[in-house]
Amino acid sequence: MLTGVDVLDEIENFAPLAGKRVGLITNHTGRNRKGDSTIDALGRAPGVRLVALFAPEHGIRGTIEEQEVPADRDPKTGLPIHSLYGKTRRPTAEMLADIDALVFDIQDAGVRFYTYVTTMGYAMEEAAKHGIEFFVLDRPNPLGGLSVQGPLLDADRLSFEGYFPLPIRHGMTVGELARMFNQENRISAKLTVIPMRGWRRGLWFDQTGWKWVPPSPNLRNLPGATLYPAVEPLRAGGVSVGRGTPTPFELFGAPWIRSRELQRYLESRRIPGVRFKRVRFRPTADVRTGQLCHGLRLQVTDREALDVGRLGVELLAALWRLYPQQFDLGKTIRLLGSQHTLERIRAGDDPEAIVKGWEAELEAFKKMRAQYLLYD
Repeated sequence: MLTGVDVLDEIENFAPLAGKRVGLITNHTGRNRKGDSTIDALGRAPGVRLVALFAPEHGIRGTIEEQEVPADRDPKTGLPIHSLYGKTRRPTAEMLADIDALVFDIQDAGVRFYTYVTTMGYAMEEAAKHGIEFFVLDRPNPLGGLSVQGPLLDADRLSFEGYFPLPIRHGMTVGELARMFNQENRISAKLTVIPMRGWRRGLWFDQTGWKWVPPSPNLRNLPGATLYPAVEPLRAGGVSVGRGTPTPFELFGAPWIRSRELQRYLESRRIPGVRFKRVRFRPTADVRTGQLCHGLRLQVTDREALDVGRLGVELLAALWRLYPQQFDLGKTIRLLGSQHTLERIRAGDDPEAIVKGWEAELEAFKKMRAQYLLYD
C-alpha cells in the first residue's frame, strides 16, 4: 500500500508541488513507507521549497497533552512551526504570507470527535480566502471504510471537536472528507487530493502492512482506537476511560461503579462483538486521578460485528440507569453530539430502539457521502 506521500514521491516525483513555496500541516504520523518524515521528503523534493510547518493538537511530534501547543522552530530544518492549537486554531494571514500551497499529511482516527480533521477544514477555509492551493496526502481510515455508525452531530453543535455533521464513525479517509467539506461547506478551495494506491475500503489498519504509529498519546494501538468512539464520551460524565493507565479506552470505571452489577446488566444486553470483564484500577492522570476505580475491561471479540454507535449508547444508558446520582449524563452531549439521542437515553428508551432511530439519517448521510469516496 502506498499512502499519498508515497504516491507524490515515488510516482509523481513531486510534480504537483514543483516551483511552489509550501507550508506543511503535519505531525509525527506524516511518514512515508520507508519511515522518512514528510518534512524530510518535501525538504529534499526537487523544485519544492518547504518554507513553514504547522502543528495540530498534540504538536508536531504528537507528545503534548496541554491545552495549547506553543509555536516553535524545527531544530533539524530551522523552519518555523506555527501552532494551530493555541491562541489561534486557523492559519493567520501572517502565517500564510509567502506560501503558494498548503499540504496536509496527518493520520486520522476515523472518529467524528478527533480534532485533526477540524484543523484540516479550518486550514482549507483560510487557504481559499488567500488564494492558496490545498493538497491532502491521503492515508487510510484505521477502522476501515465500510461501517458508518452512531448518531450524526446536530447541525447547531459544530465545534473544534465536530467540524461537520458526521456520524461518530464515518468510514472516510481524510482525502474523502476534504472533498466533502470543500463541496458541502462551499469552501471553494483549490483542492487536490493525492490518493493512496492499494488501499481498499474493507481494510483495517493492521491489514495494510503498515506499523501502527499512535496518532495521539492515548491511541496506543488499534484495539484502543476501535473502542475509542464508544468509550470516550463517558469521560465527560465523570468516568475514567483509562487515560493514565497502560490501556486507554479498553477499560472504564469510577469509585461508585459496582462492577459485578454493571457486568451482569451489560451481558444481559447481548451486545455483538464485545465481552466485559470486571477490573479495578487507579489512573495516574485525567478523570479520577489517583482514585481506586471499579469498572469493566472491554475485549473486542468480533470487530466486524461491533457497532460502536450501539456500544456507546449501551454504556451511557447502563450508567444512567444504574447510577443516576453519580453519572452526569448531560455533560456527555459534547461528544455524543445528538440532543435527541441524549433525551431518549434520559427517558429510559431501549438502546436498540435508539439505534434503530438513526437509520434514516445514516442512510441520507451515506447517500451524500457516496459521491466523495475515492476507493472501492
